[in-house]
Amino acid sequence: MSGRRDKVAGKAKELSGKVTGDKDLEAEGKTQHLVGKVEKAGKDARDSVRGAARALKTSVRALKKNEPVVREKK
Repeated sequence: MSGRRDKVAGKAKELSGKVTGDKDLEAEGKTQHLVGKVEKAGKDARDSVRGAARALKTSVRALKKNEPVVREKK
């Protein structure tokens, strides 16, 4: 599952467990929610590193060509 799906499904299980008094379901939901948060954080970090690498690559090319460094806009 994706991080976002795990977060939402986990929160739903957690709330269902609270409402019904099912401690096991509540704990399972908390765990799944946390897994989703970790997956999302990992994806965000990976995307940041890729962006930084892309910017560095662009800067190195510009410096090799003796051109001013222009940053890409998103």
